[in-house]
This record gives sequence, C-alpha cells and structure tokens, in this order.
Amino acid sequence: MSDAGVATELGQIEIARGEQRVGVVALGGGLRSYDAGGRELLNGFQPGERPASGRGQVLAPWPNRIEDGSYEFEGKRLQLPLSEPENGNAIHGLVRGVAWNLVDHESDRVVLDYTLEPQPGYPFALGLSIEYVLLDAGLTVTTTAWNLSSENCPYGAGQHPYLTLGTPTIDTLRLQVPGRVVAFSDERGLPVRSAPVEGTEYDFRAGREIGGTVLDHAFTELERDDDGQARVLLDDVAGGAGLTLWVDESYRYLMLYTGDSRPDVARRGLAVEPMTCPPNAFRTGDSVIRLEPGESIASSWGIEPRLAAEGGPDDR
Repeated sequence: MSDAGVATELGQIEIARGEQRVGVVALGGGLRSYDAGGRELLNGFQPGERPASGRGQVLAPWPNRIEDGSYEFEGKRLQLPLSEPENGNAIHGLVRGVAWNLVDHESDRVVLDYTLEPQPGYPFALGLSIEYVLLDAGLTVTTTAWNLSSENCPYGAGQHPYLTLGTPTIDTLRLQVPGRVVAFSDERGLPVRSAPVEGTEYDFRAGREIGGTVLDHAFTELERDDDGQARVLLDDVAGGAGLTLWVDESYRYLMLYTGDSRPDVARRGLAVEPMTCPPNAFRTGDSVIRLEPGESIASSWGIEPRLAAEGGPDDR
C-alpha cells in the first residue's frame, strides 16, 4: 500500500522486512538507521536529531570537497558558496539540508525526490530521486539524477554511512577493502597524490584487523567480482557477525573515514562512502559525469548483514 506524501513526525520514515529495520529522513533524504536481528549496523542518529559529521547523508551533485568552491565547466568559471569555510572548500553537495519529497512508501520500500533549482555556482536544474528497498539479502539504495536544464550539467554522487557491528570501537574489526590505489590529502582535505596500496598500512585487500590505522582516504581501482560489484567486508570475528557493503560499477571510488578528529564519531563507526568521482573532481574534471539535457543516470549500492558468519569472515 502506497503512502506517498505522508511522512512521520519530523520527516522520519520507517521500512521493515523480516528482522530488518531501516530509518530514513526527509531532511536531506538520508539514511538514519539500519538494524538486522536486533543488531545496529549503522552509527546513525536518533529520530528528530540532525545528522552530525555527515551521518547517512546524500552527497549530490558532488561528493567530498571542491577546492576554493570554484571550478570550470564547458568554458564557464563557476563559484560555489564555501560550505566548509575553515578550509576554504565547498563540501558534499547542495542537498543535505533540504526537505525531500516522499514519493512512494511501502512496508519495505521508500522513494524520495528533490528538484535542485539553479543557484550560484550550480546554475543547472537537476532532478534527484533516491530509493531505499529492503530485500531478504539486505538494503539496496539507488540514486537517480536527470538533467532538467537546456544545457549540459556536471554531476557526481555519493553517500555517507558509518558502519558498525556494535563493538565499542572499530579497532578490533576485520576489514577487507578491494581498492588497489589510495589517495592522500593535505590539511584542507584535498587530494595531493595517490599510490598503490601494496606494501602500505592501507592495503586491506586480503582483509585484516583495523587496529590503530587512521583512515581519511579515497580508494580506487576497485577489484570487482564477476557480477561487477566491488565489496567491502567488515567483521567482528570474536562476535561472529559481519556485513558487506557493495557498490555497482558506477561507483568507482570508496572514501573510508575513521573520524578520529570528530568526538561524536571517532572510531565508533567506519564511514564507507560510495562515490562516483573522487574528492575535488569538479575542479580536476576526474570522473565527473556530464549529463546532457534530459539524460539520466542511476547508481546503486547496498549493505548485506552476515550475522551468522557460518563460513567465517570471508564468506559472502
């Protein structure tokens, strides 16, 4: 039964399937909570709260940062507001603080949308839709964008979930990341170089305990399985539980963040952020999607609980 246009108080929307429960918010269209079998899988936020430190937020029409908030697109120099003024950057897009519309709401599925109107620094009309759906295997999130302008527009997308398995910190968890290359950033959070992960503390391809490794890095050249998906595995080996975060081929980058500098999230969850383009992409042009008038693009990622872990942490 559809409940389109009807949201709970303060924009809280709930969906469920079996022992899975998901909370979504109309403010920013983000992911508030996800639990399965009574175990929290996200370091999220309470109903009625505003998400701090990017928790669960939708990052569009670009993820991460743009240096000085300025970029060039098809011969035009554009200037965005500096939403990270302390570092002189524009950060995480333009839709985190706006009210999204509830389009469709069923027991295990919800769809929200938002029309981004032309504005300083982004003089394009962009339609956005996000679908959260629970399947037996877990949660799937699909973001769709379409260019409503009469000219080409630049686009990138991401999302900012903090993963948890209920341990006091993430340090004891086993992490497997399929990235062959890692990017390093300066004090402003802007990438300055990249290098192969082999032989470094950032090589999690075979899976190992996170320990004291500090992460605020983008990973790329993702190793993919036969279905085209790249998978991050997080496991509480002692507790016998785990989860997999997967991304489809449109997400070429994963930002991993342990939040050490932020007391509200520091090492209590691991942000694994699917991104279609890297930090500072609007400035560099790297992997920016160019949408022609009327063109659309959809990107999907998801989380699959592995609470029994019968085959061990590598079992998929």
